[in-house]
Amino acid sequence: MSIITMPGIGGSDDAHWQSQWERETLAIRRIVPASWDAPDLDDWSDALDRAVADEPAILVAHSLSCLLAVRWTAANPARVAGLFLVAAPDPDGPLFPTVAAAFAEGLDVRPSAPALLVTSEDDPYCSEDRAAEFATTWGVPRVGIGRRGHLNSASGLGAWPEGRRLLTAFSAGLGRHDRSSAR
Repeated sequence: MSIITMPGIGGSDDAHWQSQWERETLAIRRIVPASWDAPDLDDWSDALDRAVADEPAILVAHSLSCLLAVRWTAANPARVAGLFLVAAPDPDGPLFPTVAAAFAEGLDVRPSAPALLVTSEDDPYCSEDRAAEFATTWGVPRVGIGRRGHLNSASGLGAWPEGRRLLTAFSAGLGRHDRSSAR
């Protein structure tokens, strides 16, 4: 099962946990849209299509890409083994970028793949209440990890070992889910 990272606007710089995980595990692949700074929903969706190909993947999405991952999974259920969603932004929040308005539509879906939403109490892009609403709407469990900002490079997470452990546990659970559904 492949793992695909999906950064938010601006991509994930070298200090971001996604970039560090990619360096640590060469099998992890990143989507490659035409522009990280001018997000285009169709372009980012096409990039995700190319990255996933035909093998079901675990999508490790950060920020704006969480919104893409949820929508894309609803449209491509057989291609997603699981969703690991980190710091989903609130499209109705005051800091949501207008350039990403298209990503805000169609979020009232329930992904058919198992998912986990990881949130921070003091994320400037999403309140705790809105994160709880996402979890309810999407039908996914939510793990709060305290006051860690937007869970990006500025949060000082480094390689974010706590997040890596969460992903490992989540991935292991997918294997159990596959075996139990095959019975």
